[in-house]
Formats: sequence, structure tokens, C-alpha cells
Amino acid sequence: MNVWMKAAAGLFLAGCAAGATSAQAQAPQASAVEAFYKGKSVELIIGYPPGGSNDVYARLLSTHLGKHIPGQPAIVARNMPGAGSFLAANHMATVAAKDGLSISICAPTIALDEKLGTSGVRFKTAQYNWVGRISPLVNIVMVSAKSPVKTVADAQKTEVTLAGTGVGSTVSIYPTVMNNMFGTKYKLIMGYKGSSEAMLAVERGEVEGHSTAWEALKTAHPSWTPEGFVTLPVQFSLSRIAELPDVPSALEFARNPQEKRVLEAVLNATEVGAAFFTTPGVPADRVTALRRAFDATMQDPEFKADVEKMRVSFEPMKGEDLQKLVAQVSDLPADITEEVRKVYQQ
Repeated sequence: MNVWMKAAAGLFLAGCAAGATSAQAQAPQASAVEAFYKGKSVELIIGYPPGGSNDVYARLLSTHLGKHIPGQPAIVARNMPGAGSFLAANHMATVAAKDGLSISICAPTIALDEKLGTSGVRFKTAQYNWVGRISPLVNIVMVSAKSPVKTVADAQKTEVTLAGTGVGSTVSIYPTVMNNMFGTKYKLIMGYKGSSEAMLAVERGEVEGHSTAWEALKTAHPSWTPEGFVTLPVQFSLSRIAELPDVPSALEFARNPQEKRVLEAVLNATEVGAAFFTTPGVPADRVTALRRAFDATMQDPEFKADVEKMRVSFEPMKGEDLQKLVAQVSDLPADITEEVRKVYQQ
């Protein structure tokens, strides 16, 4: 054997030894995670009442996630509505144990609320361990066909009543931003417990419309848009989505670069979307296990079949990328932060 063959053989054997050592080091970690989760339950806390898009996504995830977590714990979904999902977000930050046995879905705007110092915030979104996103979450304004208001231009001239829920929810944030930036006259009638109740109020004629996730509307009332029961003056997204090519994005109403930057900061929440996180301080090996279990769930044929059956959007994002997206809000320049604060005021 010549010197080059000997060297190659030596490198090969060293690589095998290193690989074996790495595998031996990882095995106890995997075993420890499995031992921790085996026989336990993971609580999935939903910061909204039953029936809305976040509830749909959470319960869809809860059906499949457990079998992909080492130890296969049970997943128990629980609704914890209140204060635009701040109740659940604060619970995850200050009450839930930091052990990886709690996962939550809250308003995609919570990072911006924290940045702006919104009342009731007792959490640091960058300190949560973000597990993954099922889909972006585009909101719309829907208005009953019986209302004279059909477009944003109409809403700038004529008041239109919208059923509202919590102050911190996108249900109220997005119409408020439109009022403050573009002079629309969306009047929020607060106190509805969730989008299901709010849409019932539209159906009954108690209010003229409602702002909610496009997913919530098409899942709960798939015929309303195609049959013309409601019109959609605006969608809250960075660009028009394929399903709503004729509905203008709020970003299209920006009149100058400054307004565009402010709207982009607000609409960043659409990219956060239907996102799940666990508490701060969870051991790294459990965070990794939850993230990889989430990724495996997104590839699970049974999960994908349920996504098709439920007719919900599906564009997953890994937890590591989601963590970076949420952290971007903390880097907003001071001048943009102040402008966003102004249009956020209700």
C-alpha cells in the first residue's frame, strides 16, 4: 500500500470513528428526550375561541404532532381566549412550565405589540422558542352585500360597522390602521367572542361586516364570497394572494415610501401567520425535538390529506427561520416604530 492509500485509509477510519463518537453522543440525548415525553401530555394553548382560523390550524396540528415527537406524548388542545390572545401569550411567558410541555398559537402581531409597548404585554416574543408555521395568514375585510360600501374609496366616505373582538387582535388592528392611514370609516363594534360569533352577527344584520383571516371566512362560509353574500374591499397582505387576485392589498394604498415602510412593518404579521411556539427556557434538545416533529408533521401524508379536506392554506416554515422572522421586528428603526405606533392607536 503506497503512502497515499495509507493516508486515505487513515482518514476513512478516523471519519468512521468520529461518526461513531457523534452517534454515541447523540443517542443519549435522543433517549433522554424520548424518556421525558413518554407517557406525558403536551398542552396546545389556543389564544382564541373555537371556530376561527387559528383554532382550525391548532386542532389540525394537535391531531398529528404527537406521533412525531419522541416518546409520542398526547397533544391536548385547549382554548384560552382573551385580550386579543395576550392572555395566552402572557400565560406562556409567566405561568407555563419551561419544560417543553406547552405549545401555543397567538396573534401573529404579538412581536409588534411588544415592540410598541401595547398595554397588557408581559412577554418577550424573541425569547419564545418558535417551533414552526403552517401557513401565512392573510386577513380581509368582508362587508355584507346589503351595505352601500363596496370599496376602500366607499369606506372613506361612508361609515361601516365591523364586528370586533380583542384590542390586540388583527381583527381590530388592521381596520384601525386603515382608518388612521387612509381615512376609512370602519367603526369597530367590540365585544364579540371570536370570528365565528362575529360572522354570525354579519349574517343576522347586527353589523355590516367583519375583518378576519381569509382562512376563517372560506372555511366557515365557503359560499359567501362566490355567491356574493359579502364583498371584500381589501386584503391585508404584502401582495395579492393567488386566491384573491381582484382584491387590492392594503400596501397598494401607500402614497409614498414612508407609508409603504410602515405598512410593511404592520403586515409582517401575515408572514408570521399560523405559527406555534413553546415557552422560553426549554432545554435545547427538547426544542430541537419539537421543531423536527413539526417538520415531520408537515410532510405527513395523513396531515396533508386533512389540510386538503379542510381547504386551508399550506405553506410551512421551519422553526429556525420563523425565529429569525419574529426577531426582525426588534430591529425596526425608531422613526418607523413611531409611525407604526401612531397608526396602531385605537
